Amino acid sequence: MSEYFNARLRQIKPLVKGVLDAEDTVEVWSIIGGGGLQPEDLENGVLYSETLPRGREPGFTAKQRHLHFLWDAFDKLPLSLLVPFSIPFRRMLAGQLFQDRGVAFVCEENVRFNIGQNISVGENVFFNRGVFIDSKGGVEIGNSVCLTEDIRIFTHAHDEHSHMVRSYNKVVIEDHAKIYSGAVIMPGVTIGAEAIVAAGALVNKDVPPGMVVAGSPAKIVRERHSLGRHGDDLDHIWLF
Repeated sequence: MSEYFNARLRQIKPLVKGVLDAEDTVEVWSIIGGGGLQPEDLENGVLYSETLPRGREPGFTAKQRHLHFLWDAFDKLPLSLLVPFSIPFRRMLAGQLFQDRGVAFVCEENVRFNIGQNISVGENVFFNRGVFIDSKGGVEIGNSVCLTEDIRIFTHAHDEHSHMVRSYNKVVIEDHAKIYSGAVIMPGVTIGAEAIVAAGALVNKDVPPGMVVAGSPAKIVRERHSLGRHGDDLDHIWLF
């Protein structure tokens, strides 16, 4: 990473790890190339996630609101496309937004979630472009997991007789699992360790460890072709 980008990240780090009040957030926004934002905008604004029932329970702190704003707004800026800055910047925000965030977290652009504090990710986790995580019911992601493009994860549902009746169920994705493009994971599902979800699959039941599932609804089609490799020997390396 170039010293050019490192210098900006060093300016931002104490602000993000500190109180991150409205004025701090405007300063970060300015450092990353944004403009037109006033502290009063943030002090009087409300995020969509805060209007949700699980967003109001237990609610967002001012810092959480500002972190969510920076996460979403960053993707509107040219700097979001430059890997030497964008990957460590998102990693920095995730360290404050998520319940847990392991080392070497890699996140591409246009990744959205509604309640960051309900997300836990392990080490060496990769989110590709266009991932959406409905984290109202909680999402737990293990080590060396890959979510590829346009994945959708849901952790809540509404009753048919009344949209106001909701249920919440955590989604768990265990170590070294891979979820391929366009897959949808439904509430309460556990994806077992080293499992693979094929592109476009709709997963509404647990996936056993080491299995490959495909289809809508997803069904087991075979074991993973691991050639005797397991864990880190599967070479889940996302960014060189």
